[in-house]
Amino acid sequence: MYLVKVSDFLQMEGAPESHDVLKERGLLHEWKAGMFAIFVSHQWLGRQHPDPNGEQVAVLRQMLQGLINGSLTVAGDLVSSTYGQGKRLTSETRKQVECGYVFLDWFAIPQITARAKGVNEEVTKSDAALAVKSIPSYVEAASLFVALVPFVPHADTKEWCSYTTWLARGWCRAELWLHMLSSKPDTSVILVTSVPEAKFMFPLDWLENTIASGDFTVEEDRAVVVQLGQRALESKIREHRQSGPLAVFRFYRAHQWKMLGQKRSEWGVQEFLDAFQFPSLEDAAKDQSSMSALMCAVFTGDSHMIRLLVANRADVNIRAHGLSKAGYFDGQPLIVCAAKSHQPAHVLATLCELRADVHARMGLMGSTVAPMVRSREQLKVILDARADFHGHFDPAGHTPLGGACGMANSETIAALLEVRCNPNPPLYGLGQSPLHHAILFSRGNPSAFKIVQLLLEHGADPNALTNPTGTFKWMSQAAQAYEVIMGRENCSFLVRCYAILTRLSPLGLAAFIGDPDLLQLLLDFGAEAPVPNSRGDFPVDLARENGHFHLLPILNTFHV
Repeated sequence: MYLVKVSDFLQMEGAPESHDVLKERGLLHEWKAGMFAIFVSHQWLGRQHPDPNGEQVAVLRQMLQGLINGSLTVAGDLVSSTYGQGKRLTSETRKQVECGYVFLDWFAIPQITARAKGVNEEVTKSDAALAVKSIPSYVEAASLFVALVPFVPHADTKEWCSYTTWLARGWCRAELWLHMLSSKPDTSVILVTSVPEAKFMFPLDWLENTIASGDFTVEEDRAVVVQLGQRALESKIREHRQSGPLAVFRFYRAHQWKMLGQKRSEWGVQEFLDAFQFPSLEDAAKDQSSMSALMCAVFTGDSHMIRLLVANRADVNIRAHGLSKAGYFDGQPLIVCAAKSHQPAHVLATLCELRADVHARMGLMGSTVAPMVRSREQLKVILDARADFHGHFDPAGHTPLGGACGMANSETIAALLEVRCNPNPPLYGLGQSPLHHAILFSRGNPSAFKIVQLLLEHGADPNALTNPTGTFKWMSQAAQAYEVIMGRENCSFLVRCYAILTRLSPLGLAAFIGDPDLLQLLLDFGAEAPVPNSRGDFPVDLARENGHFHLLPILNTFHV
């Protein structure tokens, strides 16, 4: 495993040099125990070179410099932070970065497209193949995992590469999954979307993008990656079966079929009890741990076991606890966990038949299962159970359509619009329209463009301004004051979102997020560029503030 010193990397300029060139220059170091290695996962921006114009590595250099000098804040993702589960990078980690080493595939692995003069191609192929097989050990040895995912155009296809496209790439998923399934105590992932913005990955982002379903240039690579993932998952399950925690073992065991893209089947009673280490059906039904038997049955999609457990007095209205690190936050009802984990409609139908409460509300935002539906079939089940899809959820003021726009796919949003969910509801509470929701949570959602397009085609106002009221208006004002005192660079993404919230247009939000395709789509549907928020930020200001300079040519055309 070859690495480059952070101090040497910070001195480099332009397009990154290949393994062989760096080796000749004496800038490569073999990994040794005790080294602080930073594994950088990224999508290639060209067919022959990973970063022909040096755009990704320029962002990485500034990001690392910001970590070292303390000017860059790395905080939790937006959803986890809202639920009080956010985390921050420690000062100790920042110190280790300064003396650390960078692992980048172009540096570390011999590439056939850039082999050294006079070196036999077969030797290079052999070295590269060996390196690919060693990815699990590379990831295991890394102390920090960074996903380098700014908006940058691909040199050959001219399409925009981003967090969403990185998350879709098969080999990028392989690196991510092998990291998440490693035995390291900390498997956090830092997403770098621009120079001033870095945050930890939302847990469901990796769980919902399985290792078996990524995009591969060479289809034969899929089998290789699935095999690597299967070994890693089996090792993870075996480790926690033997050493605990029991809840972690049960969680991975319940998700095994989904993670590997396998067909699910119903369990026999004893088979289920043995698989999840319950002594008897009666004990299983009484279990109230975070991964109770009922939660295991839901995550495995087994309606038969759900019925048996409820028949033995398991509570169909239990709420999640202790699963926040996996993206299932405390207080979320079982039926919500079933919906957001993309279970088949028959699982939700079984829960409804057994009297799961489709009106049960969740803590901070006050929403029900309605905005959590993830398919047209799930929607039909919840509609048939007479859930409200047209009201608001206090205190946040969200609607089912608005909530779903952030996480669901375009087919689900189309189904919600078909049942006449309003794309322009009255705005209060957080004061965000469904269009704002779709844009805010567009990163990582491959359906985001289509969702925004659907909303606009169904009459969503491209110039709707956010209208936070009550506590949320006060929070926006407090965030603005906090930014002034602390400096924007020292504020979390959540604080910065609240600071720009009042009277924010969809175009302003798209500029803040950095998505050029969404920005152009909004303009095509009549969005007005020169509309500032209450703080006086125009879209061009928000793009510049968040390091999205690729948007300036578009926005400067309209800015007055």
